[in-house]
Amino acid sequence: MDDLIERYIQYLKYERNASPHTVRNYQSDLVQFRNFLAGKEKDAAVDVHSVNALRIRAFLSHLFHMEEKKASIARKLAAMRAFFKFLARERLIAENPAASVSTPKLEKKLPRIMTEEEMNNFLDRVAEAAQGGEPAILRDRAILEMLYASGLRVSELAGLDLRSVNFGDSFVLVRGKGDKERIVPFGSKAKGALEAYLPARERLLRETRTGCAALFLNVHGQRLTTRSIDRILKRYVLTYSPDVNVKVSPHSLRHAFASHLLAEGADLRAIQEMLGHKSLATTQRYTQVSIKHLIDVYDRTHPKA
Repeated sequence: MDDLIERYIQYLKYERNASPHTVRNYQSDLVQFRNFLAGKEKDAAVDVHSVNALRIRAFLSHLFHMEEKKASIARKLAAMRAFFKFLARERLIAENPAASVSTPKLEKKLPRIMTEEEMNNFLDRVAEAAQGGEPAILRDRAILEMLYASGLRVSELAGLDLRSVNFGDSFVLVRGKGDKERIVPFGSKAKGALEAYLPARERLLRETRTGCAALFLNVHGQRLTTRSIDRILKRYVLTYSPDVNVKVSPHSLRHAFASHLLAEGADLRAIQEMLGHKSLATTQRYTQVSIKHLIDVYDRTHPKA
């Protein structure tokens, strides 16, 4: 089974162009399943043909007993389904044993996001701090403005090159999941923040002589990592909006981007396109619109209201 897991991981990397995060999680999940099947003898060989729906359910039961979160268990099952689907397609097994295993029912709960007022106040305070011209703050302000203005995934933001940005028409060319490209616009504040950052970026490149094409650079002139962007966001929220009672992450800003656009009347399919979602249902889960807002829209637009 070990060789087949490795073969599938290579397929994810080089044929599906899956993100490093996805590859890492799927590999970890499949190895965990393999170790469960091996039992106490971790080095024992596991015959993939011995896997059936009953053994998969036993693994899920084990995870529930270990008090794993339902979302984590659902992801592990998704990894197994995809793995065995791949093996069946390659005719290495007769059928997918995970296909008949039901996914645990997940709680439909979205994290609270920063309101428009909280978001604007936060970014305004960062903009004031950036007026001092400190290169790191100029860069960080551009990152924060772009996260909220574009709704990009943190991996997409980190992956941007300078040439990805069209300053004339204010949009970025993004390479998203599955290596698919899309165009995402950004606003005047994000544009201003980027333009203020660029001279500092050029100076850094001259000093480090790395010639890195990345839009956002670390102090060594190399591409900024997703983990660094996450740390930057959390540090700035703690510094400039300490009273905001929200668990903030780059992903929560993506939720805020979608929800605030919808609240202002944006078309859901346009938001879907900007977020790079395959399914409209996924976009709907991202958006959080208050009951009061829905009532206001009804009162304004319904002829009998």
